[in-house]
Amino acid sequence: MSTDTAPRPAPPREENAPRKPRTRRARRANYPAGVGAFIWLVIVVVPLYILVASTLQSRSEYLENGPLSLPTSLSFGSYQQVLEGDFPRYLLNTVIVTVSCAALVLALSVTVSYSIVRTRSRLSQKTFQLFLLGLAIPSQAVIIPIYLIITELSLYDSLLAIILPTAAFSLPVSVLIMVGTMRDISEELYESMALDGARSVRVLFQLVIPMSRAGISTAGIFSALSAWNGFLFPLILTQSRETRVLTLGLYDFVGEFRVDIPALLAAVVLSIVPIFTAYLFARRQLINGLMGVGGK
Repeated sequence: MSTDTAPRPAPPREENAPRKPRTRRARRANYPAGVGAFIWLVIVVVPLYILVASTLQSRSEYLENGPLSLPTSLSFGSYQQVLEGDFPRYLLNTVIVTVSCAALVLALSVTVSYSIVRTRSRLSQKTFQLFLLGLAIPSQAVIIPIYLIITELSLYDSLLAIILPTAAFSLPVSVLIMVGTMRDISEELYESMALDGARSVRVLFQLVIPMSRAGISTAGIFSALSAWNGFLFPLILTQSRETRVLTLGLYDFVGEFRVDIPALLAAVVLSIVPIFTAYLFARRQLINGLMGVGGK
């Protein structure tokens, strides 16, 4: 007898046959991560609570109950005390320095980065390396030469004496950010603009700047933060109260309100609000620029 060893064909599968539901694996709760997140939340929230709650207490209530106590009655006397002093002048000077520094850094970094990216020459690469070298030079190491230069230019004790060095030390990082952003722009877009007869200035304003919004926001916020939080240059290059900025103003409040901690913390809160508000409006562009997807 002969046996048929050939495999039998599988029966055709019905098109409307119900499919077996896929079983999902039960997600396990990550308790260590939850505990770590809760600890980190406490570390962040407790100082903020102490900062805000202390400003809403009177001086006697703060000294009696301590920083962790809830305010029994809201008191805005600390904010009134700060605003009636020289704080508005310090705030105005800081805004002028910050806006001027950010505008100067953006104007220079955008044009320099565009020249580095589009000029395929040895000189442009050497220029880029020179800017990268500026990242390794701390401001503390060159404060004496800067002081001598500012004095020789008759800029001592002026807001311009703060703006120029601050912008100079913010420029290397901004150029690095903008070069990385502009290199993400597709070469076909440059070629299409060139075929339309566009020159370099038109390409810069109609293509490069709109495609580099995230990088521009990142560089602008970085330079603004550097100017807003700067302490060394205002301390060394200014002297009078008319040119004093917030960082030096807060430093003065330590002596003026030495035992009045709520007033000191109220000045800190008022100095945080403007730059924090600017961050809220540009946080998405800042994150995209830091992730290196500014030109996409």
